[in-house]
Amino acid sequence: MNLPTKITLSRIIIIIFMIIALFAMSLIDFKSPIIGQIEGIEGSGIDLTFLIICIVFLIASLTDWLDGYLARKNNQVTALGKFLDPVADKLLINSLVIFLIAPSIFAKYNQFGESAVTFNVWCAIILVARDIVVDALRFIAAQKNIVIAANKFGKAKTVLEMIAITLVLLNGWPFNYFDANWPVGLHISDIFVYLATFVSFLSGVIYVYQNKNVFLENKNGKN
Repeated sequence: MNLPTKITLSRIIIIIFMIIALFAMSLIDFKSPIIGQIEGIEGSGIDLTFLIICIVFLIASLTDWLDGYLARKNNQVTALGKFLDPVADKLLINSLVIFLIAPSIFAKYNQFGESAVTFNVWCAIILVARDIVVDALRFIAAQKNIVIAANKFGKAKTVLEMIAITLVLLNGWPFNYFDANWPVGLHISDIFVYLATFVSFLSGVIYVYQNKNVFLENKNGKN
């Protein structure tokens, strides 16, 4: 196992331990402190637990870039690495997207409760569904020895998802100071969530359209 693959595997391990830790914390009566609370500005401040999650998330996101860079630079691209890397990406992003749908439910220690900045549930459904469809497409293509390369929309989708998740984890900081200028209930972090969802959906449609030949039948009549 080469270094890029070890980095990818370490990312998966970090994510698993993070999920287990968050689940364990949700089972106990734990009150997470809030830092940077600004009186008079609704939704300001950062939940300390969420800040720690955000730091772990950013480190994991950095390793996502690092393992790919090292694999290409040192010509260490392997089949195992190609398999583990998208698994780690989906596990990292989708687990946090689901977690952030309703912090008041999944994270009882979040003192912001119902006023916390959350990830729109419909956006979460679209993001997860898109990944399932694209992964299924890649699986079918692999059985036919067809390689589906990542496109620029897919890469943009990942970057936007990471930005959106980071903003939600930080309760909209530092943009929450400008939320008062937006319609009631709308945060700047919501805009990034919607933008990430739109680009994700668009990239999924493009993947399916550009690779529609995967669904065509072979000459022998089999799919």
